[in-house]
Amino acid sequence: MKQLLDFLPLIIFFAVYKLYDIYVASGVLVAATALQLVITYAIYRKLEKLHIITFVVVAIFGSLTLFLHDDVFIKWKVTIVYALMALALVVSQWLKRPVLKSMLGNELKVADHIWARVTWYWAAFFMLCSLANIYVAFHLSQATWVNFKVFGLTAVTLLNTVATVLYLFKHIPEEQRKELK
Repeated sequence: MKQLLDFLPLIIFFAVYKLYDIYVASGVLVAATALQLVITYAIYRKLEKLHIITFVVVAIFGSLTLFLHDDVFIKWKVTIVYALMALALVVSQWLKRPVLKSMLGNELKVADHIWARVTWYWAAFFMLCSLANIYVAFHLSQATWVNFKVFGLTAVTLLNTVATVLYLFKHIPEEQRKELK
């Protein structure tokens, strides 16, 4: 259920874009992201920082897109969200409080150097996605950018998630690995 909630604004954005245009889709994205927060809080009685930050960025850049009638702002939103995620991972690693370990460390017991590798990998991945978005958004058509944003970035993120889980699983102590199977 939680994963569906995470993808709901993106799915709605894409559907509305295909039916209308980038401006209507941007407005609906802002509303859908706000609704995502409300539903998440109603179900889980808490909100993750990432969801709140994402909503703020979506609200600012989606609103600018609507009010100034310029799609450049919604295109920059993707770059900024990915760059902020990369920055959060880097800072958490420098502070010796890796975000990924704090999120998954209770379920997956691996050595700190493995968490560090995964953290640096994801920071680099998010920066690469941020830079790729800049290229696609400003050198290719709007329709290509929307497809890249919805399908391309989602697909590579899911593939990287699977690869990360397999990598972590490989480094879990044998007794815990048997419990997870």
